[in-house]
Amino acid sequence: MTKTAPTVTPEPIPRRKLHQEVLDRLLARIQAGEFAPGAQLPSERELMDAYGVGRPSIREALQQLERSGIVGISHGERARVLLPTAQAMIGQMADAARYLLSVEPRTLDHLKEARVLLEAGVARLAAQRVDAAGLAVLRQRLDAHRQAELDDFLACDIAFHRQIAAMTGNPVFVAAVEAMLAWLGVYYRSLVRAPGAERLTLEEHRRIYDAIAAGDGDAAALAMSDHLNRANALYRRLSTQD
Repeated sequence: MTKTAPTVTPEPIPRRKLHQEVLDRLLARIQAGEFAPGAQLPSERELMDAYGVGRPSIREALQQLERSGIVGISHGERARVLLPTAQAMIGQMADAARYLLSVEPRTLDHLKEARVLLEAGVARLAAQRVDAAGLAVLRQRLDAHRQAELDDFLACDIAFHRQIAAMTGNPVFVAAVEAMLAWLGVYYRSLVRAPGAERLTLEEHRRIYDAIAAGDGDAAALAMSDHLNRANALYRRLSTQD
């Protein structure tokens, strides 16, 4: 009995574009320390000669490195290797996050849930690491918030939350909190104008401040969670009234 040969499903191996090869090689050299932060990369002509490719491939590779925050490109100068920061890395997600919020409504609930966990942990850590200088700035933020007019109320609110993140001493938390606040800023504006929202927010901020000042991490985390969960519940009620 003759056996039928198995059918071979076509699986073509994709051909990589030249700029992707250039990108990989430049990235490997940067990661190996050949070009330290602040150092300039070779000129476009030198890279063309080194890799045997045309100028478009070199420029596309450099532009991808720039979009990733790995190099900076100034007109008339060679690309320079940057020192990545947490703020820059998280900031690169901003456009994608705003787009996702516009096309997938459930993302808003996901971000708000993530924010509660993030900022509760940040408040706990801020209380554990509190010092006189950081606490003095937080008190200034609280006082400024109390005296703010409605148009400035949201900006003062954000400054208060940012200072708590700064008190952890961890720049990743600062960048993450700032990003969350920026992405969710549109929905916060409606909360500020809700009847009684200002008074509640100030009371809750004072409770958070008191817990941090006392060095009580558990109380700070609970106060922050209560504050954000109350705001989330208020937003849901306002949304159903629209």
